[in-house]
Amino acid sequence: MSKPRPHPLTYLYPVWFAIPMGLCGLSLAWHRAGPRMGEWAEGIALVLGLLAAGSYLLLAAAALLRLRRHPEAWQEDLRHPVRHAFVAALPIGLILLATVGVALFGDGDELSSQPVLLALLRTLWWAGCLGQFGVMLWVLSRWWNGNKAGGLHWPVLTPALILPVVGNVLVPLAGVPLGHWEWSAAQFGIGLVFWPVVLTLLLVRVATQGLWPERLLPAHFILVAPPAVIGLSVLQFGAPPLLGWLFWGVALFSFLWAASQAQRMVSQPFGLQHWGLSFPLAAFAALTLRLGGESGLFAVLGPALLAFTSVVITGLVLATVRGLRQGTLLAPEPVAAIQPASAS
Repeated sequence: MSKPRPHPLTYLYPVWFAIPMGLCGLSLAWHRAGPRMGEWAEGIALVLGLLAAGSYLLLAAAALLRLRRHPEAWQEDLRHPVRHAFVAALPIGLILLATVGVALFGDGDELSSQPVLLALLRTLWWAGCLGQFGVMLWVLSRWWNGNKAGGLHWPVLTPALILPVVGNVLVPLAGVPLGHWEWSAAQFGIGLVFWPVVLTLLLVRVATQGLWPERLLPAHFILVAPPAVIGLSVLQFGAPPLLGWLFWGVALFSFLWAASQAQRMVSQPFGLQHWGLSFPLAAFAALTLRLGGESGLFAVLGPALLAFTSVVITGLVLATVRGLRQGTLLAPEPVAAIQPASAS
């Protein structure tokens, strides 16, 4: 008798939470375009924010059902050398939903007349912050195992490892408007310190072991997210625009560096890993819109990046719907030349 095929829910990997991340990022980018483009841009930001919230709730419900019915699948995610890093997408999504809420509905002072909404946004933010802190501590604690199971092996070193770091630099975007300066600065500092550490490890891996598997090539664009988000966060703290431009330059270089592999990325069959393009592009567009003036090159570049990001994410949504219809997404991942490590 043939072995029964696993339920599609088994393959609802944490990388699925990159979808609400990308939608949140695009919502924030359109919000940044509001002062220049008018109320219709704010309307698009609101619609995208609602879609992000809806997709996160749907995925969270499905993930809880998966945990209940297929706990072994969740344990496999925690042991996997790449997928374990995407667990950070869950608390990052909460931080981003709180950030979208603050951007669209106002900061702590403006929301004082709406205590229920204010309490909801603060709850989302704190849950995301503490969850992100815990995930990063868990991921980096595994490194102490060295060459033992669950340690810092070469297969672990992919751009996905940036996710547990980038979530920390997102914290001030909603934390400062909500009045939580101290914790925002503390958690921001964690991401600021460990971002170059992870980047260095990735370069060492490429130099000594070669590139990660071909199907992970779209994850190159995750390199754009940290400098873009750090630029937005330092401006949220009230830093001079010069510091924002400094990180914008790093984000621009990271964007062009990742784009040098665009042809190889496009040649890969569509998978959830392609959603790795969405949030970094949106964050870069948002920073460009934040820094760009009313005239000159950057006044044009910001809307152009926003339009490009919108087209890319629209394409990702359509490809995801098509993949779900064809049954190619909730399916086993292609086998790569990596070995799972123990989730110790």
